[in-house]
Amino acid sequence: MGGAVGKMWGKKRANVLVVGLDNSGKTTIIERLKPARSQSQEVVPTVGFSVDSFSKGPLTFKAFDMSGAGQYRNMWEKHVDEAHCVIFVVDAADHLRVCVAKDELTNLLEHKRMAWLPLLVFSNKTDLPDALPHAEVARQLGLPSYAHLAWNITASNGLTGDGIEEGMLWLLGALRKAEKERVISFK
Repeated sequence: MGGAVGKMWGKKRANVLVVGLDNSGKTTIIERLKPARSQSQEVVPTVGFSVDSFSKGPLTFKAFDMSGAGQYRNMWEKHVDEAHCVIFVVDAADHLRVCVAKDELTNLLEHKRMAWLPLLVFSNKTDLPDALPHAEVARQLGLPSYAHLAWNITASNGLTGDGIEEGMLWLLGALRKAEKERVISFK
């Protein structure tokens, strides 16, 4: 997706909604995507939401990092209308809360705009010995039943960066396709 995409597509801005349960690794993944990431930087849990930016390929992303704590999850839907895509992060080693993640993802996918937005799911913390395989996480989240949506699940490790590049390459392709089909437009 190198230089040819940049020449054809140009530099544009995209809003990405980054959601998932608390302690799933959302902020760690965003920090990994930022160019000046310090390897020793300690990540603290997000309260409410924070806004960050990073570039990937021909796009500059404005990331809305939404808290995954129960009292803040109702805020997710309020930001869908501003988003060009969604990144959902799930802790693959937290077996008990995958069903809670499924419920929250299902609620988000009921938003009418989600029918057009690319959805990238990071099945995070795959380095842990009890982590579920990403195909099993997809099944437990019910993703196969959303065949009409543009979605992808990628095994990831926010601390090492494993899987993040692969997921973002898929997301760039999905965004380009959505723009070409005039489902979304960028500034």
